[in-house]
Amino acid sequence: MALPPLVEPAAELTKEEVERYSRHLIIPDVGMAGQKRLKNAKVLVVGAGGLGSPALLYLAAAGVGTLGIVEFDVVDESNLQRQVIHGQSDVGRSKAESARDSIKEINPFVEVRLHETRLESSNVLDIFRDYDLILDGTDNFATRYLVNDAAVLLGKPYVWGSIFRFEGQASVFWDDAPNGKGLNYRDLYPEPPPPGMVPSCAEGGVLGVLCASIGSIMVNEAIKLITGIGEPLLGRLMVYDALEMSYRTIKIRKDPSSPKITELIDYDAFCGVVSEDAQSAAAGNTITALELKEMIDAGKDFALIDVREQNEYEIVSIPGATLIPKDRILSGEALSEIPQDKPVVLHCKSGARSAEALSALHKAGFKDAVHVGGGVLAWVKQVDPSLPSY
Repeated sequence: MALPPLVEPAAELTKEEVERYSRHLIIPDVGMAGQKRLKNAKVLVVGAGGLGSPALLYLAAAGVGTLGIVEFDVVDESNLQRQVIHGQSDVGRSKAESARDSIKEINPFVEVRLHETRLESSNVLDIFRDYDLILDGTDNFATRYLVNDAAVLLGKPYVWGSIFRFEGQASVFWDDAPNGKGLNYRDLYPEPPPPGMVPSCAEGGVLGVLCASIGSIMVNEAIKLITGIGEPLLGRLMVYDALEMSYRTIKIRKDPSSPKITELIDYDAFCGVVSEDAQSAAAGNTITALELKEMIDAGKDFALIDVREQNEYEIVSIPGATLIPKDRILSGEALSEIPQDKPVVLHCKSGARSAEALSALHKAGFKDAVHVGGGVLAWVKQVDPSLPSY
């Protein structure tokens, strides 16, 4: 069931705009009125990364008149496998500025507004207020719940997408939808998963082209909402499996027991990066990469255990480390492989997974075990920059 157009049409299209958007204009469902609505639309994209990259490019190409970008990160070489709005010459640059320059190459008629800041409870309402529609392509749960709650409080619709390895998801959330069938992200996921349960793309990886598949779906939904054509994904979750090349939709229903959203909260505390047990274990039991180097150079006898996965270990490893993936430690399966007659030092990619494993070891009696803050990334940066990072 189509919803009323989200945006009123602009007064006119110039001769140049008519020529540029002619393939839209000859589609009866879009036409002149639809293109004028796109021109008048103000769309905010949260993140200029994997999903934000194709979304921004296609929103610009479609003729969305004003594009806002929330992004505070810089372009890293590991981004280029999927974040197609950036190029080799952009490495080290602001992602927001890089995205703006690419948009201007795609469509000089688009106004680009940059919000080079971390989205937080203190600024989200002010940033969102001036836009008609939000696209959320972030990869962490704290920001997802923040985006959702802010959109609910402001009565704004937003398009959501998520990717991991070979699977993607997309949906539309609008708590105040005019058809009376409003939903928000908390109706799909009332609470975040336990800390460490769902790895991020930085930990688990993502097929680069998956970003284009889900990002284009998000833009398609945005165009439908702006122009009032087609049936949006409101009330439906679209799940895409790239390996099976399958799409399926799952109905989402309003959760009557879900508490009404009346204010913004501390989303980092709500979602947590690591569990309270892991935080407690890491407190006072964390060493730096440089301290680990000193232990190795001094010839100290200790067990260095890498709790990442095999494929990560093959990318880069700290010399002398034994691979025992975190899940084998948490299940207790690998406890017999860990020596009890010498100190134990754990590490992962950045420190989160090793903190979880450290908590399990402490509970199992390895009271003197420690972990490396910053993990192998800190080792590469502080000790041996000749090693690859990822």
